Amino acid sequence: MLGIVNFLIYSIQEGLLFAILALGVFVTFRCLSFPDLTVDGSYPLGAAVFGFMAYSGFAPLYGMFVAFVAGAIAGLFTGFLHTFSKIPALLSGILTMICLYSINLRIMGRPNISLSELLGHRTVFTIIRDTWQTFPEIYLHLIFLIGIIVLLKIVLDLFLHTEIGLAIRATGDNETLVEVQGVNPDQIKLVGIAVSNALVALSGALFAQFQGFVDINMGIGMVVAGLASVIIGEVLLRGKTIFVITIQIVLGAVIYRMATAIALNWGYHIGFKPFDLRLFTGLLVIIILSFPTLREKLRRIR
Repeated sequence: MLGIVNFLIYSIQEGLLFAILALGVFVTFRCLSFPDLTVDGSYPLGAAVFGFMAYSGFAPLYGMFVAFVAGAIAGLFTGFLHTFSKIPALLSGILTMICLYSINLRIMGRPNISLSELLGHRTVFTIIRDTWQTFPEIYLHLIFLIGIIVLLKIVLDLFLHTEIGLAIRATGDNETLVEVQGVNPDQIKLVGIAVSNALVALSGALFAQFQGFVDINMGIGMVVAGLASVIIGEVLLRGKTIFVITIQIVLGAVIYRMATAIALNWGYHIGFKPFDLRLFTGLLVIIILSFPTLREKLRRIR
């Protein structure tokens, strides 16, 4: 029983880490209607930058801040390719993602690096553990991640209600109308894509600390994970206000991560293998995307 409880708490922790990535994907995917594949590169970028900062002896908060800024710069590069060079959105993200693969290798110096206390590396999780030694570590991590998510949700909610935030949401709905109102949609896109990838990079930096290592391939499939989290949340919880929508995304990310963790832990009873994870993820997204259509058809049949 204790093992199942720990498994659930661990899955929720990973889901909360993915929720930060999903919030970033939401800004481009839903607010800007911009299919941004930069995510697969900016996620490991955040982890790589944090790893480099940790090896250079910087405190974890500095590493996370620099990772956040690096993600924003990566997003600006994608936005620049799309708005100034007029490269299609999908191709702009792919080009940035390809470039980031080599940049991440440059930053890391090798394909993977370990973040170990034995090597003198400190993370926010080790600091929390050392500060409150009387509490079980697993619960401290959970409380910390919930606090981070609540803080980021409040900041993002407030940002999307500012003049720039409203312009980002309006640009995704009707770019022409925004331009008529005297707002430059290209500048709004740059801000939105930068904010999105900054959040994604922050998620990568936190996940690297949580797992204790950075790998050059850790970004593969992250955009799909982010999209799946957004869509699962929308299906499970209906709402049109930003306050509810960001809750949807966090909930969707936790459920998505729990579903994949359950498949990895107990899926072997039905022949599921670790290398089937991508297949499972793809099928899960297909089912979720098809669910509203199937529900509507069933309703008409009845």
